[in-house]
Amino acid sequence: MQSPPPVRMEGIPLANMEGKLGFPDLQEKFRKEFPIVFPDEKAEKTVVIIPSLTLDQEILSKINGVVHYEERMLCMLMLLRMPRTHVVYVTSTTIDPVIVDYYLSLLPGITGYHARQRLHLLSCNDASPKSLTEKILDRPRLIERIKTSIPAGHAAHLAFFNVTNFEKELAVRLQLPVYGCDPGLDWIGSKSGGRSVFRDCGAPMPDGMEGLVDRSAVVDALHQLKQRHSNLRKAVIKMEEGFSGEGNAVFTYSEGRVSTIEIRDGLMGNTCPVAPGMSAAQFFDKFDSMGGIVECFVEGETKRSPSVQCRITPTGEVDIISTHDQLLGGNCGQVFLGASFPADRDYAASLAKEARMMAGNLKDKGVLGRFSIDFISVKDDEGLWRHYAIEINLRKGGTTHPFLMLQFLTNGIYAEGEGIYHSATGRDLYYYSSDNLYSPSYIGLTPHDLIDIAMMNGLQYDGSRQQGVMFHLIGALSQYGKLGVVCIGHSPGEAIAYYQRIIEVLEKESGKC
Repeated sequence: MQSPPPVRMEGIPLANMEGKLGFPDLQEKFRKEFPIVFPDEKAEKTVVIIPSLTLDQEILSKINGVVHYEERMLCMLMLLRMPRTHVVYVTSTTIDPVIVDYYLSLLPGITGYHARQRLHLLSCNDASPKSLTEKILDRPRLIERIKTSIPAGHAAHLAFFNVTNFEKELAVRLQLPVYGCDPGLDWIGSKSGGRSVFRDCGAPMPDGMEGLVDRSAVVDALHQLKQRHSNLRKAVIKMEEGFSGEGNAVFTYSEGRVSTIEIRDGLMGNTCPVAPGMSAAQFFDKFDSMGGIVECFVEGETKRSPSVQCRITPTGEVDIISTHDQLLGGNCGQVFLGASFPADRDYAASLAKEARMMAGNLKDKGVLGRFSIDFISVKDDEGLWRHYAIEINLRKGGTTHPFLMLQFLTNGIYAEGEGIYHSATGRDLYYYSSDNLYSPSYIGLTPHDLIDIAMMNGLQYDGSRQQGVMFHLIGALSQYGKLGVVCIGHSPGEAIAYYQRIIEVLEKESGKC
């Protein structure tokens, strides 16, 4: 009798995997290969990049042009600077060849022709809201094309934006290890899990309560916080899973109204969801299904939102990759808009030290790959900075691709003890980056237009001078008027000047459309 087809449940294959390695075995194989293959720039290897945002699709749908966020990992095409490395890049929809050519033109020491022979672009031809990884899993022929794109004898691994059970299933289907965290540890990257890690490490964090299951628990938590802090004006309500602040809402306490009943009755009217177009009722319907936390809104006359990006390698090394000062805006000042690198030297080194301690805790828990730890930092009356740990993102994020571009192009290193980035030429470099350079007047500008505008105005990145502007999210420009930029300079002021200049030029040139 013919065997039944494989069955999927919660992203895990239940079929007999005879003859195939399981996920732990694939990861162990990766651990053994890593110290041999990865330090060797001339080793034959393939990186399969699946830039899937496998997060809550209802929250993601609130972000304009979210399908083009798959382009943010195009920075990893810079891996092609290694002459025997192949890259397989899979997307929901086909990337405009002009965008691909733009990235390949940035490769130092490699011709575009040489790089193209080692680049394999594949597409699902599917712009639906489903995550990219799920789309691939639904296309067995595409999975086979991914396999056949990997040259025989190459050491290969998968790079995802984030890793869930769907990515784990795809890894087993492809028989490739993942440079990322086992989804069994996902709880650590939730809002409640992050607070648990901070507590274990003795790290200061805003007073709050985690593990809340519904809006009734939120009301109780808001009441308790007000009881503990009589001067508290605002609190932040966070779903366990969010992206770029879109799973957050800010609750403002009414003057003199502190009882549980009063908070409950004013819950809808006093709650401001961050996601555009999401009502308070919709927010709490989502919260009821996902759960989350409530914590005090950190006040301060001088306040920053720094982030430390870390990496744990397959062999257990902990690296502090970068520090950034994040720019937050949008509804209630909770949406990630951009970042300056490095973070302020007044606290960059001390933040890195705190993050290293927390990263050690995460290593002991089995975390692998890139992740970031976000803080709120407030300067007190004595001029001292006080840091409050906010959340752990067990995935790549808004500060990942700008730093990767800088590192790939300049072959430098971030000195965590100094809070400075030194390029291979000895220059100290800085950048300002944004995923949300937006204007309705930009709508209609094509990728061809953007590249032409940059060249005509001397704004493209100049490798000899190691300064200028690099673009991402280019595919979102024409339809949504939205663009990402990384502006590199030899000082923080020069980086900001490039950013201001690109805005000035785009405003002028878009008026000619």
